[in-house]
Amino acid sequence: MLGFDKKAARWTWTAAIVLLLLRAIYEIRETLFVLVIAVLFAYMLTPLVNMVNRFLPGKSRAPGLAITYLLLVTTLVVLGIEIGTTVAEEATSLIARGPEFFRNLQGSHVNITLPHYLEELKGNLLGRIQGLLQAHSNDILGYIPSAGLKLLSFSGYLLFVVLVPIISFFLLKDGPAIRDSLVSLAPAGPRRDMWVNILQDTNVLLGQYVRAMGLLCLATFIVFSIVFSVFGVPYAILLAAIAFPLEFIPMVGPLTAAIIIIVVTAASGYPNLLAVVIFLGVYRLFQDYVLSPRVMSSGIELHPLMVILGVLAGEKLGGVPGMFLSVPAIALVRVFYRRMVIAVAGAPAVTELHEQSAPARPPVESA
Repeated sequence: MLGFDKKAARWTWTAAIVLLLLRAIYEIRETLFVLVIAVLFAYMLTPLVNMVNRFLPGKSRAPGLAITYLLLVTTLVVLGIEIGTTVAEEATSLIARGPEFFRNLQGSHVNITLPHYLEELKGNLLGRIQGLLQAHSNDILGYIPSAGLKLLSFSGYLLFVVLVPIISFFLLKDGPAIRDSLVSLAPAGPRRDMWVNILQDTNVLLGQYVRAMGLLCLATFIVFSIVFSVFGVPYAILLAAIAFPLEFIPMVGPLTAAIIIIVVTAASGYPNLLAVVIFLGVYRLFQDYVLSPRVMSSGIELHPLMVILGVLAGEKLGGVPGMFLSVPAIALVRVFYRRMVIAVAGAPAVTELHEQSAPARPPVESA
């Protein structure tokens, strides 16, 4: 006899709502990405806002935010004039000499001095590279104009560049109210406590991650600019500027930056290419095993296998933005999972993040 099963209907209705929610998230993924970038940008500015507010009377955060944004705009203008001009000039020169560089890579030998027992290996490797370039040179040269048009098409994203600081301003200003509103959605009791702990862990985690990545990227730009300039590498500031944002993408970004630097340096006819290759290898070891562990909390560390799989999955799901957000997304999933386990088991609410940092504060307000 057929009948109406309320439990089956409830599960079906829940599954339908979840699928519709996932579909809606996919449709507005670009907007959500802008929101995520705004949140990360707010965490980046939080220490400066807190420092400014310590010297201002009253409890309002608006004056401190206004001063912080004024300092930020002033700094960006100065850097844009000093560094941006050099980067633009070098980029223009590099684009103008693009066909010449490809011909150099195809027809000439790259000047790398190696021990005699490695010269044969070098010859075979360069021969393969030159063969690939000769086979696909027409395709590469034909792609340059279309690549320029695609670059111009990204000008539409300038609106998002303007929106990110605006959204971050409101997040920094109204962070406590946003936190309280999110917490109030859960009923009072253990479930609300669990969500409070998740928000606290998220606050600490994102604060540590964003500031650590900012320091690592800044260190990469400064070191590359100085070393390449001292070595006399062509387009030194431009290459450092390219490596700066790529440092945000785990593993793939630094590797891509290294390949770009080596290719541009070789195509420019730089005589000491081996020194550049050695420097890139030494700096990567220093970055991964000395500098990064010091600025990145152990609460954020993930197994390299998880990072690789996360980056690959992020690229499939969201392209470059997905790769950029893969590591913090995996770390947040781990935080959520641990808090769920603690809530189910009834264990004391203590995690690695709380043990290694100061008492957690409301999201976005401070970290």
